[in-house]
Amino acid sequence: MGAAFSRTVAAGAAAAVVAGGVYRVLRARPRPYGRRVNHAGRTVDLCAGPAVALGTVAGAAVLPLPPRTRCAAALAVLAAGACGAYDDAAGAGDPRRGLRAHLGALRDGEVTSGAVKLLGIGAAGLMAASLLKDRPVDRVLGAVVIAGTAHLVNLADVRPAAAAVTVIALGAPGLPGGLAAAPVGAMAALFAEDLGERTMLGDTGAHALGAGLGAAIVAGRGRAGLVAHAAGLVALAVYGDRDGIGRFVRAVADR
Repeated sequence: MGAAFSRTVAAGAAAAVVAGGVYRVLRARPRPYGRRVNHAGRTVDLCAGPAVALGTVAGAAVLPLPPRTRCAAALAVLAAGACGAYDDAAGAGDPRRGLRAHLGALRDGEVTSGAVKLLGIGAAGLMAASLLKDRPVDRVLGAVVIAGTAHLVNLADVRPAAAAVTVIALGAPGLPGGLAAAPVGAMAALFAEDLGERTMLGDTGAHALGAGLGAAIVAGRGRAGLVAHAAGLVALAVYGDRDGIGRFVRAVADR
């Protein structure tokens, strides 16, 4: 327990230090990274997104895990963050939301930024899961878990700190000595900034954090656990496609 606790603290601290440092560098620029109008009509930056992505990778890198596991986590986080950054930049004015809308557009021959994000994170999830698992069925389940967790955290990001609470709640069971310490530590460093509406995770940060949590789940679960997580995430994705998760988060936050 002592060694596991030390590893958790080290990973969380590394993630927090890097996330906080990158955030301050981005905020210090004459023109901060990204601009968005939040739910309250305030204009905020998106500096938290790249910050938590890089912080999560740094936290995973210091854990005494097999190189394949660390590489899988870095691949999942960076690819998901990059796909999210593309959607932040290219999809800002697109009113379409949800998997059905973007897949419907793709079926009609239009490649939306949301479709690029969906396919990109799915492919990255499969590659990361292939580094973590040996059997094809486990790799496919792992891809669903990584992409599904990234999607879930993004669905929750409709109010300040809602995604942060989701990350911490999902990551807490896997904290002792595991990969979950990295995204939780990165998010904890910027929790106050997010809650105070001084910044926003955007798709960049929400997907990166979710993919990091997904990789942690895949790394620490056998097939039965992967099946349970994948089934739950698919159900939540269907519910979220009708804005069910968004309505729930807004109702709780606006009380």
